[in-house]
Amino acid sequence: MDYQQILEEIEIEIQPLFGQGKVADYIPALGDVDADQFGMSITLFDGTQFNVGDADKLFSIQSISKVFTFTLALKYLGSELYKRVGREPSGNPFNSLIQLEYENGIPRNPFINAGAIVITDTLITHYKNDTKAFDEILLFIKSIAGDKSINIDSVVASSEMEHAYRNLALTNLMKSFGNIKNDAISLVQTYFNHCALQMNTQTLSRAMLYLANHGIDPISNKAYITKSQAKRINAVMLTCGHYDASGDFAFKVGVSGKSGVGGGIVAVIPQKMGICVWSPALNEQGNSLIGTKALELFTTKTGLSIF
Repeated sequence: MDYQQILEEIEIEIQPLFGQGKVADYIPALGDVDADQFGMSITLFDGTQFNVGDADKLFSIQSISKVFTFTLALKYLGSELYKRVGREPSGNPFNSLIQLEYENGIPRNPFINAGAIVITDTLITHYKNDTKAFDEILLFIKSIAGDKSINIDSVVASSEMEHAYRNLALTNLMKSFGNIKNDAISLVQTYFNHCALQMNTQTLSRAMLYLANHGIDPISNKAYITKSQAKRINAVMLTCGHYDASGDFAFKVGVSGKSGVGGGIVAVIPQKMGICVWSPALNEQGNSLIGTKALELFTTKTGLSIF
């Protein structure tokens, strides 16, 4: 299959969509990003990459980082983790307080904000402090991406902290139910720090290979998690990876994926490849508008849906 030609076809076919959607301006530092950008990469198991557009442009990974923190928490806590965070779709916006209130501070899944904050809390407890937890998260991401240069965009992290009212509200509400063990402010800062990491579609598509290969990186042959844990993460990505548009993404694209409000989407084709697409303008549910369409075109053209 000529993957490069397929990516180039997709780049042409998504052109009419530019100008639709809007960037995530509720985080001021993200609101300044040029919406008219698009990059897409796939990485095969032997390390071969195919790229198109702005594939080397760094962007804020935002909620894509939740895949990586979920991986680490599951690795260390196993099924104990599900006492503190669920694995069901929420059907609500990613920063909703309402569900948390009537479900006694237990977030529906690890990919909504409340769930990812609980996951980060478990990692701070595991690593004994917030600095060590962030360092280990970053080390893990550098390892799976094969890129030691990955780092935080401190401007984005500061911008998020300055407008952290709702995430602090989520954290304090969960703390009132006993589901947060560490200091709320340092926890939320650590959460923002891993969301504010900068990567590009090349490194992110590479970083997804361990999930495409039962928890084992096919390039380094390093086992990060068990086959069962990789299966669980992929399942939650399919059902919960796009917030209240997760069903629509599964319907149109048909692969496990995770979006971020920076405009990135990662996806997994089991036993074949990791994929990342980036375009900053978002649809109403907070997912990349062009990115979603590009992935739909990719699975249609290649027949590589899991269904």
